[in-house]
Amino acid sequence: MTHTPFEGVYPAMTTPFTEDGEIDHAQMRENAQYLEAAGVDGVVPVGSTGESATLSHDEHIDVIETVTSAVDDVPVVAGTGSNNTAEALSLSERAADAGADGLLLISPYYNKPEAEGFYEHYTTVADAVDLPQIVYNVPSRTGQSIPVDVTARLAEHENIVGYKAASGDLNLISEVVERTRDEQFSVLSGDDGMTLPVLSVGGTGTISVTANVEPERFCAMVGSALAGDYERARDLHHELGPLMRMLFVETNPIPVKEAMHIRGMGGPSLRSPLTRLSEEHREDLADLLAEYEGGEPDPTEVAR
Repeated sequence: MTHTPFEGVYPAMTTPFTEDGEIDHAQMRENAQYLEAAGVDGVVPVGSTGESATLSHDEHIDVIETVTSAVDDVPVVAGTGSNNTAEALSLSERAADAGADGLLLISPYYNKPEAEGFYEHYTTVADAVDLPQIVYNVPSRTGQSIPVDVTARLAEHENIVGYKAASGDLNLISEVVERTRDEQFSVLSGDDGMTLPVLSVGGTGTISVTANVEPERFCAMVGSALAGDYERARDLHHELGPLMRMLFVETNPIPVKEAMHIRGMGGPSLRSPLTRLSEEHREDLADLLAEYEGGEPDPTEVAR
């Protein structure tokens, strides 16, 4: 994988567990192969959706090795972020050794660094690990947003080539696009419901939860938008809308783990402190997923 911008659909993969709480590597492998066959542009294991916060460092690497060995032609972008710079660096180096093609690094949470702290955190990893890297801004989980000035500076680094936008603030995301247009830099939606608006202001793709469950439809929506067919992209956005909302009815990845279970792609269990989707939502989710069965969009209709 060359250091070029990311484009298209990158599912944020779940981490399936066995009944005794161990990682189900066989199911993880099947899920990666299913997503590749569905036409995604890459996969993102051990991020927030992959319950990275409850995996040991060794488990992180085991998952990355499983996914990289499972796929043939799509890049594997591994989540390696931490609020501890030394820890993020160690995970990133180990991920590179395990075969990852790129890295996704959540901004330092809890510590609440100043602007220079953000900059030094990311450049420390980027200077040391020669892989394309994506800066992940998700203030709802980290407590603060990465300043746009910092993002613009980071975009000048040859190894920092992307930004996962999960702030929910389209004005901020638009400014990031505006101020990084002269760099080889991708802005990817990190909120499924915001994917089409982000693409409309110059985003290049998405790191998506919903794409785990409906990869063909999500690829069709993003592909249509990137090809300039916004009428079809809007239709698919609205078609996916009920599912995108349902998959965030409780904390991610609780609902998507249940959806994967319903679709036969792993058990519904999560590691504590997360708990299984509440019973009041399970039937609604199953009914909704049944509505999406069959009638997959024709990928030949989308120019990619």
